[in-house]
Amino acid sequence: MPQLPGTDLIVSDLCLGGNVFGWTADAPTSFAVLDRFVDAVAPQPAFVDTAEMYGNGASEQIIGDWMAARGARDRIVLATKASPGKKEHPLAAGEIRIAAERSLRNLRTDHIDLYYAHYDDATTPLDETLSAFDELVQAGKVRHVAASNYSAARLTEARETAQRLGSSGYAALQMHYNLMERAVFEDELRDAVQAQGLGTLPYFALAKGFLTGKYRAGEQVDSPRAKGAAAYVGERGDRVLAALGDVAREHGVPVPAVALRWLADQPTVVAPIASGRTVEQLADLLPMRDLVLTDAQRKALDEASAP
Repeated sequence: MPQLPGTDLIVSDLCLGGNVFGWTADAPTSFAVLDRFVDAVAPQPAFVDTAEMYGNGASEQIIGDWMAARGARDRIVLATKASPGKKEHPLAAGEIRIAAERSLRNLRTDHIDLYYAHYDDATTPLDETLSAFDELVQAGKVRHVAASNYSAARLTEARETAQRLGSSGYAALQMHYNLMERAVFEDELRDAVQAQGLGTLPYFALAKGFLTGKYRAGEQVDSPRAKGAAAYVGERGDRVLAALGDVAREHGVPVPAVALRWLADQPTVVAPIASGRTVEQLADLLPMRDLVLTDAQRKALDEASAP
């Protein structure tokens, strides 16, 4: 079972993104998706990711209601984030405390397993931010803290600051990384993460839906993700989808499962984050868990997606 390096968190090899809960998936549908995911990854603890800003708290509330209804808190590794919203200083100590208490209420739990700084906050000293997170850890309200959307330089500075303070440092990085978005992570962040021994958890693992194969030139797809996915339509996108399609046919699995498997196999990646707004969409993701790519298949995907 995958383990987040430097922590006691055993997680599932796919992390379910809760960003769609309360947005494109209503509560009953979200409950069905969560039910299916937990059953599919058992006996691994189901890794579920959300944030206070998703649906302005609706995602957290749906997950909290589901855990309460199912008595499933001990089957979940729960990650959420202190988000910027309209806050002037999002990672100031007072804002972190307020955000954490709000998330705990929404999620109907007494602790958060992995609590992220959703975005860096250059207006607040890292000493203050990391001390505030450490207070939550010492109080038992948070088990581990992590960073999201941090630069390599800032991540290194945060590690040095935590060591100087003797406080809980960031245990992981969540970042934008997938077959269509490789350059930033591979050219800058990966070395910093490896040097610190951190695990990574890539979001937009399916490139805003593009890597499902639904979005192609001339195709009209009725989806709130269509605009974001359209950014990848073009020659390089066509190459990637063709390579994914070839591998998917060779294994008899859905295209999204191949994209997720490639990502899960990358150095430092603990679990890619992907969401499904229906049980049917989730079903296309789950085969990644048992999929084994050959060296030739990985090379073909590497070459097709080369920046």
